[in-house]
Amino acid sequence: MDITREYYDSSKLPHPAIAEFFALIQYWDLVVQFVSRSIKTRYKRSVLGVFWTMLNPLMTMVVLTLVFSNVFRFPIQNYPVYILSGLTIWNFFSAASKQAMGEMFYSGGLLNRIYIPKSVFVVSAVATGMVNLGLSFVVLLGIALILGVQVNFTLLVLPISILIATLFTFGIGLVLATAAVYFSDIMPFYDVILMVWFYATPVFYPADIIPAQWAWVFKLNPMVYIVDIFRQPIFQGTIPSLHQWVIALAVSLVAFFIGWYLFTIKSNEYAYRI
Repeated sequence: MDITREYYDSSKLPHPAIAEFFALIQYWDLVVQFVSRSIKTRYKRSVLGVFWTMLNPLMTMVVLTLVFSNVFRFPIQNYPVYILSGLTIWNFFSAASKQAMGEMFYSGGLLNRIYIPKSVFVVSAVATGMVNLGLSFVVLLGIALILGVQVNFTLLVLPISILIATLFTFGIGLVLATAAVYFSDIMPFYDVILMVWFYATPVFYPADIIPAQWAWVFKLNPMVYIVDIFRQPIFQGTIPSLHQWVIALAVSLVAFFIGWYLFTIKSNEYAYRI
């Protein structure tokens, strides 16, 4: 009697990065549920509801405008729009990357009970950030119109700017989520990094005040390019140059591929370490 034996060949399994991608597509409905849960939880029983998302950058803009337009007197026309456009994309990056790390770190109980793609937590955090970004953009556009900033066809390139910013945020979120599984101290440490990173990014000051001898260090900051391609179509009413697009896209792709690779090759260990 001929007995056919089947052997499990692990070498035929796809690379973890590829397997995680297809698993994420299969569980996309779960991402939608997580995003919905995050939005509802955040604004549940809140008097102002979603207006908190818009109120935070608006109040920060007012404070920074009063301080820096009167004390440092930066010669920037429509300075509130300059600040708010930078804050809008910065807040998206900082909040989404932090949430990606937190969602992964606190997901241990769920990962130990059922199988779900680990990247679901990071994707849902960034997707939630995109929802909040959309709400904040409404305020930004309203302020720009009130202050007389000319709104024209250049806004049509903003979806590309947001897509690039999302790609970069997702990559950084993956790196942080991976690190948080192994080193819980990364969470408070990242708050310090964000503070330094914020002041190293021209959110509330013009880039041309950087001394020439430090310009090369300034250009190493990837958020400089992310902020530029988002702010320029709104504040200046012009489309970023090809040079700006290429650099912003390049740093975002590098962040994404490094983050995705690191996150997926370690994904089988997360349930045992969280």
